[in-house]
Amino acid sequence: MSGTLYICATPIGNLEDITLRVLNTLKTVDLIAAEDTRHSIRLLNHYGIHTPMTSYHEYNKVEKARTLVAQLLEGRNIALITDAGTPAISDPGEELVRQCHAAGVPVTSLPGPSACVTALTLSGLPTRRFCFEAFLPADKKDRRWILDELKNETRTIILYEAPHHLTATLADLKEVLGGGRPMTLCRELTKKYEEAWQTTIDGALDRFASEEPRGECVIILEGRSIGSRKEEQARAWDEMTVGEHVALYEARGIPRKEAMRQAAKDRGLSRRDIYQQLMEKDD
Repeated sequence: MSGTLYICATPIGNLEDITLRVLNTLKTVDLIAAEDTRHSIRLLNHYGIHTPMTSYHEYNKVEKARTLVAQLLEGRNIALITDAGTPAISDPGEELVRQCHAAGVPVTSLPGPSACVTALTLSGLPTRRFCFEAFLPADKKDRRWILDELKNETRTIILYEAPHHLTATLADLKEVLGGGRPMTLCRELTKKYEEAWQTTIDGALDRFASEEPRGECVIILEGRSIGSRKEEQARAWDEMTVGEHVALYEARGIPRKEAMRQAAKDRGLSRRDIYQQLMEKDD
């Protein structure tokens, strides 16, 4: 019988933020796959855990995952940990989990700390609906494509950023989302100097124009209001003639009758009004 892969969440700052279940698992598995063994040894030493470790990170994730899966199939139990937080969330552990499922290896997740959820609960922004983008792409084209997608996002948006890239990222966000967009900047989560600062993109830029950002950052952005989107759409309809509006739906393969009904709904008119205006145009 194969062993089991245990996805173990570890502290994002305060070493006390670890569950008893994770501690017991780290002590009893045959091997711990850690993103950075030099970093993780501090956690293991703190709790007197002497289980062997092996490195599993972004640059060896595919080949090393095959090696780990082979060991799991031989019956060894392996715990997967990342430098901080929950493995496989914006993390190379995603690949190992995928390969385990493909090979029929049992996988279980031991819940615990996660920076994105911790920051969201501190933010004071809506939490019912949110989207997580982690780190924006470094490539300028890919980065702009993602930002353009986020421009009309109505859910609360969660981003990660390193302190030395924070100002540049805030400038990019201002260009696409506008400087007045409300946000909460979370830094040093669960540590002594933890901060959850409510501001705007402009406010954050002003602060870090004269202050060097410190600590890993989570940016929580308020989603675009649905009302503003509706107003913008209504203005777009007003700039079209009724004929152009109906033709827009017909171009999508919608029958003329239904296209007229939809255009009437968009404009707050009756279908008879739409028909009348189309007839006047034809005259």
